[in-house]
Amino acid sequence: MTILRASPPRLDHQDHDHSKKPDGETALNAALTLCRQEGIALTPSRRRILEILARERRPLGAYDLIDRVADLTGKRPAPISIYRALDFLLENSLVHRLASRNAYLACGHGHAREAPIAFLICDVCGEVVEANSGALRGSIAELTSEAHFFPRAQVMEVTGLCQACAAA
Repeated sequence: MTILRASPPRLDHQDHDHSKKPDGETALNAALTLCRQEGIALTPSRRRILEILARERRPLGAYDLIDRVADLTGKRPAPISIYRALDFLLENSLVHRLASRNAYLACGHGHAREAPIAFLICDVCGEVVEANSGALRGSIAELTSEAHFFPRAQVMEVTGLCQACAAA
């Protein structure tokens, strides 16, 4: 099983250690490597969005991204430009979207596009763990094959409590 932890939102009551997360450079480097391998051209605005998500290491909504871009550039981008950049990054498997949070995070795995991903989301501290496994791939492959279904995306979100929050 492969696990990548995204940093949780910064909450005042958070008193447990999430410091074992990979730094934002890991996700950014994985994304840039994928771009080179597949000939994906990143415009400056797309790269900026990817860099922000990688640096934050936590899910951000589109309007959070607008604020971050405005802070960096002094110009407030139109929401449509952020959504277009996010759509491109999603289509090229450089970011993931958490539907339940309507938020995006950089993908640091460098996994295959067709790989099923499970996001384990803590309801208390907001930690997001991106995980995949051979067993999950096998189960979903069997399920889709039996249904004669051809998946476009294979994303599962599981909410609950992380180990630290469950122990608190």
